[in-house]
Amino acid sequence: MSADIVSLEVSDYVALVTLNRPPVNALNRAMRERIVSVFDEISERSDVRVAILTGAGKVFCSGADLKDRPDATQLGAFHSHNRITRETGNCIRECGKPVIAAINGAALGAGVGLMASCDIFYASEEAVFGMPEINVGLAGGAAMLNTLFGRSLMRRMFFTGYRVPAAELYRLGIIEACTSSENLIPEAMKIAKEIAAKSPIAMEYAKQAANMVELMPPRDAYRFEQNITMALSKTDDAKEARQAFLEKRAPVFKGR
Repeated sequence: MSADIVSLEVSDYVALVTLNRPPVNALNRAMRERIVSVFDEISERSDVRVAILTGAGKVFCSGADLKDRPDATQLGAFHSHNRITRETGNCIRECGKPVIAAINGAALGAGVGLMASCDIFYASEEAVFGMPEINVGLAGGAAMLNTLFGRSLMRRMFFTGYRVPAAELYRLGIIEACTSSENLIPEAMKIAKEIAAKSPIAMEYAKQAANMVELMPPRDAYRFEQNITMALSKTDDAKEARQAFLEKRAPVFKGR
């Protein structure tokens, strides 16, 4: 059952991860645990260089399943619930491979959190984005919204539950494309294949660098990246890239 609610398909170094819990892909504990398992697996698979995360049906993810809330009278239940909730996003953000979000429909609450954990964003014209927790007497998700939106829009969404259409996010430059439903996965696949053609060891370091420099002062971040460049310059892939450039051919990378 767990494998059905989040499917994993791999082809030509691209992993397609699909949320599949009808009707709206609401996140319960089993689904969260499966997401963590899938992205931990992707991190270690040599036949995967990039992943795409999307949803089955007309909704990407409606957020947390309100029927799956922890029992507040049970000691430790909320801590356990919150831990797996955090790791649902962390496993994507910390995945050793770049992750492309292909948002096929509404992304609400924790669904926005899944998107925010990805590296690159695509969406269909039907997609909308919102943080409706305030409408059910809760307040959560500001940290997720803050990575995507400016101060005013972030607070409007957080305080009112306002839902932003994909076309507006494209206008604001937050997502890479706003496509028709039928073109969403093909468009995401184009950039996935471009990433998959790069040196896998360089891409793994690039993913680490992209995450780390967000947390570091500019001087330390640049030094961190320089150290990565020094290490990569000694790899077989770097030598192959230089040789392929001189010979005017496509490089053949081996990930070492």
